[in-house]
Amino acid sequence: MREDPGIQTLLELNDQIIDQGDGYWIKIEVLQVKQTDDIPHGIRYSLTLHEPYGKRILGYDNAHAIKLPKKFKYAGRRLNYDHKHRHISDKRLATNPHVR
Repeated sequence: MREDPGIQTLLELNDQIIDQGDGYWIKIEVLQVKQTDDIPHGIRYSLTLHEPYGKRILGYDNAHAIKLPKKFKYAGRRLNYDHKHRHISDKRLATNPHVR
């Protein structure tokens, strides 16, 4: 497999801390791991923003899939009753052209 210079550059950013002023800072962590279906490029990363006392206030990573709260158990699903009525006499109007 051909080496990707972009991946190599990303790997070189591992453990970098970038000052953002007023005590805020960004930390970059990048590791090369075994390629899997979940990690097709073989890169595990974490990009975090920290406040002056070190508390993480924002982060992006690919450590795991997004877990939606239970109240969103139907998020991302197309439901066959996804439609609306404009008037009580209307049969129905699909809000999605793929809904029948």
